[in-house]
Amino acid sequence: MIDLRRATDLWRRCDIVVRDLPFGLLLAVASLLPALHGKGTQVGDLPTRPFDALAFVVIALECLPLAVRRRWPAVCLALVSLGFALDQFHAYHVLASNAMPIALISASAHLERHRRVTVALLSLAYVQLAFTLSRLGAAEKVEGYVVFYLALALAWGIGAWLRSTRAAEAEHRRHVAEATRAAERTRIARELHDVVTHHVTAMVVQAEAARYLTAAPDRLDATLSAVTDTGRRAITDLRHMLDLLKADHDTDVGMPSAGELHTLVEQTRQAGQPVEFTEEGSPAESAGSAEFVTYRVVQEALTNALKYAHGSPTVVRVRYSEKEISVEVSTGGPGSRAVSPGGSGRGLAGLRERVDALGGEFSADRKAGGGFVVRARIPAGSPS
Repeated sequence: MIDLRRATDLWRRCDIVVRDLPFGLLLAVASLLPALHGKGTQVGDLPTRPFDALAFVVIALECLPLAVRRRWPAVCLALVSLGFALDQFHAYHVLASNAMPIALISASAHLERHRRVTVALLSLAYVQLAFTLSRLGAAEKVEGYVVFYLALALAWGIGAWLRSTRAAEAEHRRHVAEATRAAERTRIARELHDVVTHHVTAMVVQAEAARYLTAAPDRLDATLSAVTDTGRRAITDLRHMLDLLKADHDTDVGMPSAGELHTLVEQTRQAGQPVEFTEEGSPAESAGSAEFVTYRVVQEALTNALKYAHGSPTVVRVRYSEKEISVEVSTGGPGSRAVSPGGSGRGLAGLRERVDALGGEFSADRKAGGGFVVRARIPAGSPS
């Protein structure tokens, strides 16, 4: 059996002229049928004449150019108009004369340049057609010519509407593509920020601490080992993120979850930040993206604690329920570096966008007695 889908794909890959040719051939064949003689468009009401050799030329002029109506619309319109005029002058009134409005619609829809000039030339040609038909004895009145001109104008208008619709759709697709690319760039930048900032901040803090441990070789060795481990974890996380950017990636590759919070807290402690971690309940099976966002909230808050309140006690509380995950990360007063927790604001802004996308609530505020607190309420049940 013929695979219809494969046949359709092959047909779509054919040149546009090949795809437009069958309609013109079908119209030409139909125009040759005796039962359809005299069934074409009539302007001027001249008595119908029988076919002769010129009639076949007229049919060819009106039908075959339809094959190029989208590739060369101006050429198609010129040839079809010539065939139409000859058809009316000789009063064949073949079925092929119905190709005139089709050529007008195609020209209006696909002609890129000189559209106004084309309309003016067609209008002048129509006036000349009406004048010549009148000299040949046509009984058509002026209002009849006007009505037919309006019908041709309607065909041109339909083509113009199709053109504007196609342009609007193309513009919409362009905007969607740009928005998609922008969203993807934002997502990549956000992931880079979360992965790189946390690990690099921990490494910088550990390296600074190592300066003052030259007299304690054991502690110095442990600190440098922690720096090395943090660097390796950064490389691993970056590789996981690059895997996510591949077209054939597994959506679960490198996606941290709330279950890895213990490892995250331990890494922060190794960087010299005293962290008290409290976890209530367990993640629901349907938590999905909520776990990932929870991890990022805690990660960014601990990164800010390392950067701006190094050495200050930090408390992390995570509470799971069936409907949501609540997160609170707070620090005491400023430690060895008293700086605003917000920094550039990119990390916190990214967290707010993530939480908002799941329909949750996010806040990051200073505490009255110094330090800062980050709170998030993340609805569970959002599939990743």
